Amino acid sequence: MNSKLLIGLKYFLQFGLRPLAWYALYKFGLLTGHYRRLTPIIDTRDSNTKLSNVASLFSFPSREQLAQTLSDEGKAALIKEADEILNGQVRVFGELVSLDFTHREPLNHWTEYETNHALISRFSSLAPHSDIKFLWEPARFSWAFTLGRAYHLTQDEKYAQAFWKYFESFTQNNPANLGPHWMNGQEVAIRLMSFVWCAHIFPNQSPNYRSLITSIHWHTSRIPPTLPYARSQNNNHLVTEAAAIYTAGLFFDNAKWRALGWKWLNWAFQNQIGGYGEYIQHSTNYHRLMLQTALWINLIKREAFPTKTSQALGRSAHWLFSLLDNTSGHTPNLGANDGALIFPLNSSAFEDYRPTVQAAARAFLRTGLPAGVWDEMSLWFGLKPAERITDSSAYLTDNLRGQNSWAYLRASHFKSRLSHIDQLHLDLWWRGLNITQDAGTYLYNAAPPWDNPLVTTRVHNTVTVDGRDQMTRAGRFLVLDWANAHTKNLIETDENILGRVRAYHRGYGSIKHERTVTVYRDERWLVEDKLTSSRRHLHTYRLHWFLPDWEYQLEETESGVRLRLKSPHGWTEFSIQSTLNVKRSTFSIVHAGELIHGQCDVLPYEGWVSRHYGQKSPALSLALEVMSEYNVTFTSEFTFPNN
Repeated sequence: MNSKLLIGLKYFLQFGLRPLAWYALYKFGLLTGHYRRLTPIIDTRDSNTKLSNVASLFSFPSREQLAQTLSDEGKAALIKEADEILNGQVRVFGELVSLDFTHREPLNHWTEYETNHALISRFSSLAPHSDIKFLWEPARFSWAFTLGRAYHLTQDEKYAQAFWKYFESFTQNNPANLGPHWMNGQEVAIRLMSFVWCAHIFPNQSPNYRSLITSIHWHTSRIPPTLPYARSQNNNHLVTEAAAIYTAGLFFDNAKWRALGWKWLNWAFQNQIGGYGEYIQHSTNYHRLMLQTALWINLIKREAFPTKTSQALGRSAHWLFSLLDNTSGHTPNLGANDGALIFPLNSSAFEDYRPTVQAAARAFLRTGLPAGVWDEMSLWFGLKPAERITDSSAYLTDNLRGQNSWAYLRASHFKSRLSHIDQLHLDLWWRGLNITQDAGTYLYNAAPPWDNPLVTTRVHNTVTVDGRDQMTRAGRFLVLDWANAHTKNLIETDENILGRVRAYHRGYGSIKHERTVTVYRDERWLVEDKLTSSRRHLHTYRLHWFLPDWEYQLEETESGVRLRLKSPHGWTEFSIQSTLNVKRSTFSIVHAGELIHGQCDVLPYEGWVSRHYGQKSPALSLALEVMSEYNVTFTSEFTFPNN
């Protein structure tokens, strides 16, 4: 069977007819010119659109509250970032870039970029890594929240003037529905919500205020026609676009927009959040984006969430809370991470999830973390401190916890699209340090070999068989033949064992991969991987661990390999062995794409970790590979100083 036809058949069998029908409807609207007729090119500065008075949606914290929560360090960080924007620079994925909304290429109606790949390629080629996300990110205007916070704190007009200056530049160079900033409904939606917030935080005496209101109106008009695309994707696109439509419906007192947004928001929350609270995209960063959107709606809504929505949001808040590292505020970097932080209402680092966890716990769980600078987001979302405080190290979860360590074993049951092929991946943390880590994402749209390669099983902390992924990677963003995992927490009577969990999957056909993780009272972690086959055949089994880029000492023995790693908190020990003699095994260490120990075929993206989109750092990629006709067991042990 033709490979494309086979992929199409598998897609239909796994996703069903509905998303295909929505996508076909979207393509039909493009090809017939329907969307072009519904979204005409408008210069919002000269628009004669008659708009009634707009509603007030936000009440802001007092300057005294804000100053008290921020502390001197937080205030300094806020002013520093706001002043960078005054100087024409914003942080895009952690790096300072010039804030420039002009274009070297002539602009076309947004539909032409969707139907003519060469047009959008010309724009993308001008962006770093030829990735259009670097072009889109500044135009989301998420940085305007920094200016607004600085203005509210200091009442210094220079921050308001900076917003109006860049808003005018954007509208002058990007008329409604013209150019690449209008081709994606989600990009329009995020910018719309930023503009609505700015219409409240900055004085409305500016000559550009009326232009801002008109621009918000045309932003809203752009989204509903192409909602079929968001429906076909059934992910964060639908959540943000529905949120923007609902926001505009309240802002303009437009019942039609309000009802449309509310309908699809609740549908998305109820259908995209799983029974255990995990978001449909199986990604901590997209999970945070969804929760931030829910917090935005929770602040401005004029009616109570339906019971099913409230329950789903409670589960989702619980899921992210359970993955929070108590010391660092970070979480495992699971799944796709495109660097999105649409409501940066705090001065914490991008990797710090405490602001969102705190706000979501207060809003949807009636609990919260101890107070800290991460409380600022809760202030902006109108959330009071919870009466019940829960330290994340004591939060009730299914994760294993040691004295000063904890681990998350990835064992998911998929019902829709996933991003990383990472079943039985283990994320191990000790005293705020991510010991066995996820490689991240790096880039979506770069040329090979960096065309989103970190989704593969090979770079995760798990076992690959015969060089295959656990599931079929059918495209840059499409995974088929889902291999669901099954997990069980085991009850132990040994007083030296603090916890044990076992999980397995059958993504390799006749081969079952079972992983058992045990944590002992003395800060020792044991990971046992059993590969069992229903028929005798020669296979290659590869166990991979992804470790920080620290100084190390290595010793190879008859039974395996012993490694000592020098962490910021002292030396840690790691050993790995298989049921086969090490002489019949191949052990290797790859660092930043280069082999530094042993022998193996090195892929250019191995030994790199990406904590921010578009950035990568060296790391240690350790692999033990064996060939056998028989069942194989790998044993890995991590030992941390118990002090």
